[in-house]
Amino acid sequence: MFAVHLMAFYFTKLKEDQIKKVDRFLYHMRLSDETLVDIMTRFQAEMEKGLGKDTNPTASVKMLPTFVRAIPDGSENGEFLSLDLGGSKFRVLKVQVSEEGKQNVQMESQFYPTPNEIIRGNGTQLFDYVADCLADFMRTRDLTHKKLPLGFTFSFPCRQTKLEEGFLLSWTKKFKARGVQDTDVVGRLANAMKKHKDLDVDILALVNDTVGTMMTCAYDDPSCEVGVIIGTGTNACYMEDMSNIDLVEGDEGRMCINTEWGAFGDDGALEDIRTEFDRELDLGSLNPGKQLFEKMISGLYMGELVRLILLKMAKVGLLFGGAKSSALLTKGKIETQHVAAMEKYKEGLANTREILVNLGLDPSESDCIAVQHVCTIVSFRSANLCAAALAAILTRLRENKKQTRLRTTVGMDGTLYKTHPQYPKRLHKVVRRLVPNCDVRFLLSESGSTKGAAMVTAVASRVQAQRKQIDKVLALFQLTREQLIGVQDKMRTELEYGLKKKTHALATVKMLPTYVYGMPDGTEKGKFLALDLGGTNFRVLLVKIRSGRKSVRMYNKIFAIPLEIMQGTGEELFDHIVQCIADFLDYMGLKGVQLPLGFTFSFPCRQTCIDKGTLVGWTKGFKATDCEGEDVVDMLREAIKRRNEFDLDIVAIVNDTVGTMMTCGYEDPNCEIGLIAGTGSNVCYMEEMRNIELVEGDEGRMCINTEWGAFGDNGCIDDICTQYDKEVDEGSLNSGKQRYEKMTSGMYLGEIVRQILIDLTRQGLLFRGQISQRLRTRGIFETKFLSQIESDRLALLQVRRILQQLGLDSTCEDSIVVKEVCGAVSRRAAQLCGAGMAAIVEKRREDQGLEHFKVTVGVDGTLYKLHPHFSRILQETVKDLAPQCDVTFMLSEDGSGKGAALITAVAKRLQQQGKEN
Repeated sequence: MFAVHLMAFYFTKLKEDQIKKVDRFLYHMRLSDETLVDIMTRFQAEMEKGLGKDTNPTASVKMLPTFVRAIPDGSENGEFLSLDLGGSKFRVLKVQVSEEGKQNVQMESQFYPTPNEIIRGNGTQLFDYVADCLADFMRTRDLTHKKLPLGFTFSFPCRQTKLEEGFLLSWTKKFKARGVQDTDVVGRLANAMKKHKDLDVDILALVNDTVGTMMTCAYDDPSCEVGVIIGTGTNACYMEDMSNIDLVEGDEGRMCINTEWGAFGDDGALEDIRTEFDRELDLGSLNPGKQLFEKMISGLYMGELVRLILLKMAKVGLLFGGAKSSALLTKGKIETQHVAAMEKYKEGLANTREILVNLGLDPSESDCIAVQHVCTIVSFRSANLCAAALAAILTRLRENKKQTRLRTTVGMDGTLYKTHPQYPKRLHKVVRRLVPNCDVRFLLSESGSTKGAAMVTAVASRVQAQRKQIDKVLALFQLTREQLIGVQDKMRTELEYGLKKKTHALATVKMLPTYVYGMPDGTEKGKFLALDLGGTNFRVLLVKIRSGRKSVRMYNKIFAIPLEIMQGTGEELFDHIVQCIADFLDYMGLKGVQLPLGFTFSFPCRQTCIDKGTLVGWTKGFKATDCEGEDVVDMLREAIKRRNEFDLDIVAIVNDTVGTMMTCGYEDPNCEIGLIAGTGSNVCYMEEMRNIELVEGDEGRMCINTEWGAFGDNGCIDDICTQYDKEVDEGSLNSGKQRYEKMTSGMYLGEIVRQILIDLTRQGLLFRGQISQRLRTRGIFETKFLSQIESDRLALLQVRRILQQLGLDSTCEDSIVVKEVCGAVSRRAAQLCGAGMAAIVEKRREDQGLEHFKVTVGVDGTLYKLHPHFSRILQETVKDLAPQCDVTFMLSEDGSGKGAALITAVAKRLQQQGKEN
């Protein structure tokens, strides 16, 4: 018993001594966590360099865009071919994806050898050979009668310009075929395939094997957004935000980046951790000075690295009693499979002895322990270096997503990772230690990268088909110049109809006279009360105007109009308004003061003078009864009488559009048009009295409130009306009314977008075909979301966050489509507004007989003010359709309340002048 313990103690002591001896000899290969964090930082800097347009040429880590923009979503289906060229064998596959709607993959494959004379001959022979193998595969499986899409896995660094094109940068591993570098390998393969007349194959995608690994795993786990290969060679890819990729046009979405990390350190960035053995191995390789990171990690080099270390240790007498065999002196005699066998749990030492004996050596027990430990150090360093670079990628992903904690999956492949008994757990452990704020799942790719190439092809086919369907929907909102000119001409016709006595009753654009005859001239002064009713908020203002210096001071209070008041009786509505006025006068200490009052009433009214207005019809959600057809000024006067607390002089009833024009006209005498582009949409302008047949007199001008929101109620713009516009109209409070407003104003744009999103989801093009309850809710998609989503500064991540608030669990691709839909709807709205405005400015130019017309348009409204592109597109459309008009758009800062006070002041001035005359 004592002898057994003694033997065990001796063996343990021997093991410890040998391990210490090897550790001292290879201390440069032991990397501390501090060193690994430093390598992480260096790799992150290289990634940044590779992604930049100016820095990429000198970057060792090339960060190649792959043009793979989406991962599988489970809806892929069909038959695909796949080729895999890059290792010791060449493989052809037929992949059947999701037969009968189930998410499954069936594969048939065949391996073909890659003889040295082919992979080191000339390029034409190589691609002819690949095409011959493909033809053989298709004939033996009776596939020559089918036209099939093909994905080509090509495991060498390529600069891609699109998914189906890639120029070889350099061969790696053992490949050296001449005349291929800097040529398009897809084009070369396509030309070789043309020699087989019975082949009808469409190459849809060129895929790096690492990308193939990521796509294979992503089919099983949609969280997979990183692919890593640790085999003959080593590489990684991951999904990067397009906004960070300088090398490719466009900021939307994500794209898979093939890092080509094997070349990390080719610029000298890793010299301090490279050892004499790394340098010796590099000098003896096919590509000295290249792929230095790969040479410290991958299966092609690990065995050779171990051989060089053992040889040196034998030479200095630390192993085999200084003896060397001819096999130990021969390059390539120790392979990575030997390293894996020597590190096997339990059998490792026995394997080590057998391998060393086969190398013609006579190892002692201590030699076997030492050699096994050399293998451990070399393979552990490999796992450490891989872990540091992978940790850098995971950190970048987390930062891109602005998450404090990242949950993600890494797809893994490669013979070293698969066959080395200790490698995976070492790698996982170090990664988790380096990035404690990342929850990483490592998923082994069972079917290799060739299935991945088929998945890329399947995704490309799906995206292509989906894109066609999405484009078909978006095309409905893309107006041609001819269509916009048509809208301009029809609007012009409606303007003329509305002004004429004979046609006025039939006109949809009512062209209501406002009895506002003049613009401010700067002499206006005094205190005025202004009311502003036009939405869910009601505003009461005190406006003090001082003449000479054009100084206006305003005090105001905002009151809510509850829905039950908006849709109750007229008496309740006007009593509520008077209650708000009373509260304001109390607040300002003006209870007993008699003030002239201007009433901004933002609904279509037929006026017979400046202080009389008969409501034509409610808009914007108002439905108060007993108001339509009544004079709203009289209704306000009656409500003031019922209150019997104060007396107000109601001088003018004002449309908010007219108020906007007057506000801007006070600052700019050229302003004679007002535009509101907000909850509703409307325009007013100064018309020649001679053209207004509804009002007596031919002298001077009067402001006309067009009420253009009803343009199209006669069906004249049905040709540009989509099914979505019809759905919005049918679901509105005033079906068949305000058709133009429903295509252009803030109250409806979000609802149009919602209808499109529902339709695209039904077609399976969005949100995985799942229509959430929130999306079914009318009005949930507010127009403010369009403004936020279309903001150029907004990353897709924030778009997803907005959609998540709406209960829509969107992918990155969904977010891009939603942004496109919002853009199409708002662009059309701005163009239609522009076409209408072009009709008005052209009419003013022609009426005045001018070759060139200069005018200012006063503008107000949340859509114009807050949407990032609406104002620009509107202005561009006006410029294009009315080129002889120089139109300046001036934003109304103080809203229509100030305008109401100015109209009241102008009316008072004109009254006074009338009395004096």
